[in-house]
This record gives sequence, structure tokens and C-alpha cells, in this order.
Amino acid sequence: MDLQKGWDLKSRIDPVARHMRKEAMEAVKVLDSLKNDYKESPESMGYFYDLYERLYSKHENIHGKKAVVGTMCIQAPYEIIYALDAVPLRLCNGFHTDEQQGGEFMPAKSCSLVKATLGMLQMKSFPASKRLDLIVHPTTCDQKTKSLAMVEEMGYDLIHMEFPRVKESEESRDYWRRSVRSFAKQMQKKLGKKLTRRGVKEAITRVGRAQMAYHRLNSYRKNLNVPILGKDIFLVTNAFFFDDIDRWTEAVERLCDEVQERVESGFNAAGKRSPRILYTGSPPIFPNLKLPMMIESCDGVIVADESCSANRLLNDMVSVDEWFMYDMVDAVADRYLKGCTCPIFTRNEDRKRRLKELIDEYSVEGVVYQSFAGCQVYEMEQRSIAEEMESIGVPMLYIESDYSPAQGGQLLTRVEAFIESLKARRRKRR
Repeated sequence: MDLQKGWDLKSRIDPVARHMRKEAMEAVKVLDSLKNDYKESPESMGYFYDLYERLYSKHENIHGKKAVVGTMCIQAPYEIIYALDAVPLRLCNGFHTDEQQGGEFMPAKSCSLVKATLGMLQMKSFPASKRLDLIVHPTTCDQKTKSLAMVEEMGYDLIHMEFPRVKESEESRDYWRRSVRSFAKQMQKKLGKKLTRRGVKEAITRVGRAQMAYHRLNSYRKNLNVPILGKDIFLVTNAFFFDDIDRWTEAVERLCDEVQERVESGFNAAGKRSPRILYTGSPPIFPNLKLPMMIESCDGVIVADESCSANRLLNDMVSVDEWFMYDMVDAVADRYLKGCTCPIFTRNEDRKRRLKELIDEYSVEGVVYQSFAGCQVYEMEQRSIAEEMESIGVPMLYIESDYSPAQGGQLLTRVEAFIESLKARRRKRR
């Protein structure tokens, strides 16, 4: 019996199998487009294309018997999880079919990503793993926080981490440090393992090496001839959330070597007149990459991004003064709070500053700001970001979307018009 017939037979009698079959078909469609519909991708991207096919199309388990810790936000400290020999697995993702399933639990106007996450948890269709040992929930997003009562009713074991909404004060930093210390204690108890000084130090080093590889890869995007498209960068950064960290780092280092050769040879992955785009707002997470793919199919090129599915997690590194247990745990806590530019904070001056830094460093000509329908935080923030962009003379396109592929035609028209306006703007400056 071939794979297709096996899926067909199983999906007739098993609703979970039917759901996973739909996901596999959606994943294959997106992967085929990523691989074949754009200018030649680096050969080293083969590792990542193969990884997504194995996980999302074939549903392989790549983490063996290690404890799997689902994370509801990137503010969950990865270093503590790795130090306890567990695997962090980001749960803020999902397919259009997951969003439809999650719509049974959430109000119609709630966030697409939250609905998709709940749908995935209900169907237990996790990437890279057959199970979750527990879920960590930092109280950042209000909709996720409120939905966690439903997740607990599904039978999952949860750890809640209280996250401050103001980060400038010393009080909020102390508050978060205590939350991270409490998280470390709860993790040890639930996993039945002891957090050691050596384990934390090694975890900080492993995550730091991954960050260095990511920073190196991003540095090549500053080049006038862009050596790698944004759609591939999003695929790489998304893979960090479920891949083995050491394998991921080695794959990124190989990709960096190839991209460096492209820079030295003058290779350009984009067109000669492709406007340079900064992508920000709600996170583009596989397979919901329709907007980044649309931008680059319309002859734009994404040279930088600021979202919680990309550089926000990998940007700032842990700074340790003394390699003692409590100093290291507090240093980990500081990394996740001080460098965070999430719009959930009362003030978002750091986020505006970060966006302007990226615009300068990567010679950005236009900004595309995506907000998932129902995500009030990004919907509210976009006005202040638009005003900031106007003040520095950088055009911004605001797009509200969900996980549905049905919006393609309407969005495409708007993206095409925005790209053409950036090209016209460039011509006038010459």
C-alpha cells in the first residue's frame, strides 16, 4: 500500500489522521513553492527543506525520548530548558486547518495564531514530537493567557510564568527574575532533574553559538546584492523552534559559508531593482508564509525583520558577570526582558528604536507591517509605528490577515502596488 492510499484509508476512520493529512497537503504545497518558485536557493537550504518535509509531511519524531517542553511564547527561557536536558518546542504556530479547529474554542474575532495553536493542541499534531511533557506559558499575550484554561481542560500540564508589562523599572526586573527562578524550581520538580551550574553554563554556550551563527547569516543581508531571500531566512529561523539546537547551528554555519561565497562572487538572489523591505508585526510562521512569499514574488526582497518568529529571540545574548548558579539564572532572565521589543509593553519606544536601527543598517526602503486579524495589540500599535515611519520618510504598508489562503488575490494587488510605489520613489531620487 503506497503512502497516499494509506492516508486515504486511515483518514476515513480517524478524524486526527484526516486532520493531519490536510496539514501534510498544505505543508507540501508551501514547500514546493518555496523550493521551486523563486530564484536559485542556496544548496545548504536543502537541510531545512528536508527537515520541514520530515516533520510536517511525514510527521517524524526527531527528539527521541527527551522530555519535550511546549512554549507558548519566546519569553520562556530556553537556556533553563536545555540545561535540564529537555527540548523546547514552540507551540505558537499551526495550519489553516488548525485555525478552523481552534475556532470551535475561541470567539470568531480572536487572533488567528491563538486559534491555530488551540486547534493544534486539541488534535495533538505537534511538529517534531509525538507528545508534550508539559507546557510553559509566560503571561504575555492576553488571549493566550485566557485560553490556557481550555488547554488545561485538554489534560496538559502547565507552568505559568508571570511577565511584567513595564520593563523600564528595577521593580519589574526583580519581579521577572523571581519569576524565572520560580520557573527553574518548578521545572526541576516536574522533570525530576537537578539544575546544575555546569548544565546552565553549557546551555548558555549552546544558545550563544546558535545566536552567533544567526547574527553572521543576517550580516550578509546588509550587502547591496542580497545573497539570500527573506523566505529562506524565515524558514531557517522557524526551524530553531523545533529542531535540535546543535544540528540547527551546524546547518546555519554551513549556510553562512555558502552565503559568504555568494557575497564574494557578487551573486544577487533578488532582482536588480528589487526594493529592500523590512518585515514586522505578527510573526510569519510556517506554513503561514503567504505574505513574505508574496512580497518576494512581486520583486521585493525582505532584507530585515523584527518579529517574535525571527530576530527577537536570537538577537540579544546572555551577559554573565560571574559563572555562579544564581548569577547565570538572573543573567538569563535579564536577556529575555531587557532586550524584548514585544508590543505588549505599556511603552514601545524600544521597538521604534529597533526598527529605525534595522532601517539604517540594512538600507531599508519600505516597511511591511502584518497584523493577524483579532490581534488587538498589533492592531493598536501599528498607528504609532506608521507615524514613526512617516516622520523618517519610510513608506509603510499595513496588512491585516488570517491563516486563510483565500485572501491571496486581494493581498497580492496591495503588495504589488506597494512594491511599484517603492520602485517609482527610487527612480525619482536618481
